[in-house]
Amino acid sequence: MKLNPFFKIAILSVLIAVINSCAFTDPESKQDQKSKFKTPLEQWQYEKFGMFIHWGVYSTMAGVWKGETCHGFYAEHLMRHFQIPVEEYKSEVAAKFNPVKFNAEEWVRVLKNAGMGYMVITAKHHDGFAMFDSDITDYDVVDGTPWHHDPMKDLKKACKKAGVLFGFYYSHAQDWADPNGERNTWDYKGQPTKRNWWKTDTAYYARIRKYYYQKSIPQLIELIKKYDPDIIWFDTMNWGPIDLNKAVVDTALKYKPDLIINSRGAGDYRATYKSTNDKPVEFPYTDGLWEAIPSTNESYGYHRLDHTHHSPGYLIELIVKAVAKGGNMLLNIGPKGDGTIDIVDRGILGGIGEWMDVNKEAIKGTERNPLVSQSFGEITRKGNMLYCHIFQWPKDGKFILGGLSSNVKRAWLLTNPDNKELPIRRLNDKDVEVTISTYPQERPVAVLALECDGIVPVKSPRLLLTNIQYNRLHVTYATLHGKKLRYAGGNWRTDFLTGWEQPDNAAEWDARNNKKAQFDIYISYDAVKASDGNRYKVSIDGKDFVKTVVEGQHREHLYVGRVELEPGDHKIVVKSAGKFNGELFKLRDIRMVAL
Repeated sequence: MKLNPFFKIAILSVLIAVINSCAFTDPESKQDQKSKFKTPLEQWQYEKFGMFIHWGVYSTMAGVWKGETCHGFYAEHLMRHFQIPVEEYKSEVAAKFNPVKFNAEEWVRVLKNAGMGYMVITAKHHDGFAMFDSDITDYDVVDGTPWHHDPMKDLKKACKKAGVLFGFYYSHAQDWADPNGERNTWDYKGQPTKRNWWKTDTAYYARIRKYYYQKSIPQLIELIKKYDPDIIWFDTMNWGPIDLNKAVVDTALKYKPDLIINSRGAGDYRATYKSTNDKPVEFPYTDGLWEAIPSTNESYGYHRLDHTHHSPGYLIELIVKAVAKGGNMLLNIGPKGDGTIDIVDRGILGGIGEWMDVNKEAIKGTERNPLVSQSFGEITRKGNMLYCHIFQWPKDGKFILGGLSSNVKRAWLLTNPDNKELPIRRLNDKDVEVTISTYPQERPVAVLALECDGIVPVKSPRLLLTNIQYNRLHVTYATLHGKKLRYAGGNWRTDFLTGWEQPDNAAEWDARNNKKAQFDIYISYDAVKASDGNRYKVSIDGKDFVKTVVEGQHREHLYVGRVELEPGDHKIVVKSAGKFNGELFKLRDIRMVAL
């Protein structure tokens, strides 16, 4: 795998830290932590950024079984993918799990150095194996492995010492090791094979109810009683009947009323916050509390053949995108079977940590962007402070913020240790200009801090900028017309609109510009074979650009045409240009590039 220079530096810095083996010291005393946050939820909301850990007996196999690679990189699904019988899984997978290099304090040190404030680790994944000392079954890490050790006790202790929230992932509905569980059709006949089976098939209900009340709920109770977690992260609720899922959530909150619970337990029922789809790359606007769950690469569990790792810069942008839209980010890593964190993941986390050391005030304890969306990047807020996260540095060094009428008192870059004030100029009643520099910052995502006399947004369209590489109009910012037209999910495979099946369906953006300018227009979409040859048009202020849909995944963008825009407000609309077959296409975004 070829790494960029920033990536190499991050890995080198981590190696030096490992060699030095410095002891973990918590910058805040436990008394400070106790006084700072009244509830776990208050701390969760403040931290914004946490570590998701998929670690189990499958980690030793590292995504490979008898010379074959686990398809789709989901290494934690090894058992189901290869349909490994339970007894063979016990003898050939669990019996070989011996992570003698595991060090809970080292894991927490890596977490803290990355700027994270909470941890969620797999207590039981879908393979049914308990990664804790369970009294309900001997199919656990103490009784079923040569290690005979409970790592959850160590992690709970290390997290408490460091002032880090501690939580469990628990697969409450799916269990491939239990005869009354779900989805293991190679060992147990009659188990369901499709999600939401319980809506039409009641024959299996008695067996799954037995599983819930004999294993799932009892294990959940012992997790709460033994380890006192702050968070329970449930998963795959659509494999279990809704009444049983509600019973699981009710039980959790009965034993710990202030437990933080995600929406994969029983949907919105008593959930603290909503969870995104797996591995999201973009986020639609979401009310209330929510959390994104990307991974450093494509597999959640450790996979030695998965080299799809993201750069620190990419993940920093993703953190910013989540926080700017009011969410948290739970970044997953998959530790190795020997108990160590892979050096590539350490490099990624180290790179994020370097950025967080300088810019954490623009993340921790902030709120969502109160202004209109911006073309330069994203905004977070804290009181009268606006933090402008610059993804695209202005070519002429003139940073422009759109949609703010209140006075900006001071402006400085967080990378400047002296908080050197920068020149500010109001362009009009909506926009502010700050002279930063013609030279881009070396760090990914520079942050411009603005101290304001209050925050008074102006209701106006997004400002198109002429001094950045491009203005990206993503579909999550579009007004959609049509009942079935919707955002598909948000990972890199589904980062588009789906359900574009009616002639009157359309995606529409409002935009504006301050001076006359020409823009080249580009479009990105996916199209299946049936959509090939369909006709669509991009319209701006009544000028139509009619194009033909081409089958494929056009992520590099296709040229649409050139338009000259007068100063003022504009509407950019994408819709069909006549009859089409099936679905028009799956739109991702429009790019406006100033000439």
